[in-house]
Amino acid sequence: MDSIRNSQNQFTPKNMVLGVQFLFVAFGATVLVPLLVGIDPAVALFTAGIGTLLFHLITKGMVPVFLGSSFAFIAPIIESTKLYGLPGTFSGIIAVGLVYAIVSALVKLRGLTFVERLFPSTVVGPVIMIIGLSLASTAVDMAKTNWIIASCSLLAAIIVVIFTKGMIKLIPIFIGIVVGYVIGLFLGVIDFTPIKEASWIGLPAFTAPKFSWGAISYMIPVAVAPIIEHVGDMYAIGGVAEKNFIEKPGLHRTLLGDGIASSLAGFFGGVPNTTYSEVTGAISLTKVTNPFILRISAVTAVAFSLIGKISGFLKTIPQAVLGGIMLLLFGLIASIGIKTLIDSKTDMTKTRNQVIVSVVLTVGIGGAVVSWGNFSLAGIGLAAVVGIILNLILPGESKQVAVNQ
Repeated sequence: MDSIRNSQNQFTPKNMVLGVQFLFVAFGATVLVPLLVGIDPAVALFTAGIGTLLFHLITKGMVPVFLGSSFAFIAPIIESTKLYGLPGTFSGIIAVGLVYAIVSALVKLRGLTFVERLFPSTVVGPVIMIIGLSLASTAVDMAKTNWIIASCSLLAAIIVVIFTKGMIKLIPIFIGIVVGYVIGLFLGVIDFTPIKEASWIGLPAFTAPKFSWGAISYMIPVAVAPIIEHVGDMYAIGGVAEKNFIEKPGLHRTLLGDGIASSLAGFFGGVPNTTYSEVTGAISLTKVTNPFILRISAVTAVAFSLIGKISGFLKTIPQAVLGGIMLLLFGLIASIGIKTLIDSKTDMTKTRNQVIVSVVLTVGIGGAVVSWGNFSLAGIGLAAVVGIILNLILPGESKQVAVNQ
């Protein structure tokens, strides 16, 4: 038994192949987020790898998880960058990680019921919908730079999602980007200058954060949806591995690991990280639940981030390719919000629930802004805060999020 256990935790050829395979599943999504918000994708690969290793350290190496770029923060990062600049936005990302740490401590002290009470489906569902819908115009603007390429990318991703099975079904973003890129090559619209100018080996383009209260207040409320997503993912990966990770190593540890990884990303100039459902799906298919394999994925991500030509190649992806993928992706994110309401059996015939969902959606999509001096709250963050307050003050009680599904 000891020899078998030792072979499972070694950099053997078999383990290396498995580790790279899981990174392949997460690769498209991990690099897509920084490309959309104007950050070097190599930084995202670096912080995803280091963040995953930190997560495994904090969770005692028990949970087979890979942390990648979070889609929930695309819109907030774009808007925050316009208002406070990219360095200021990174200070907000660091603060998001601290919110995870605070919730982690509260879960340790008061249990999971606290999270469920504060963030019911009537709040989380519409907030997730806003995350997707708020970027609809951005997707169209990028896609219309070349509708032929965008349509091919979109169609390829849809075909993968609908008609394929196995590992291929888990990488629609990657396949869509590849197909769109090939079409771009045929049409002669690819500019290879970034590849030519990139060095073979070098550090990613790190950006130091700059303290900004405005960016911090803008970004912090956005953590609501990813925290709930994290809880659901821990139940999901626990079900696949047939272990209760909520109890051991404990939800407080997994939340803390996720939060510290996101704060670390902010320090290096990267995007917040999150647990990837795609990787959980790949683990379910392959039946490989050894956390060491995911640590190999993390090390490989760091190695890729140091190869300048890879970063240069990613920067040559046409805007239309990304726009085509986004047309599907952001709609899917919105549909997950609807699914959250359905899965939790939220009774939408109740006026209370209708009021909360309606106000959250209109505040978030309508672009409402609340300001006090230099402090302002807007967009997804404001919608989340409004939803939480309404849920706490309105009479009655909302159905809790079905996080154990």
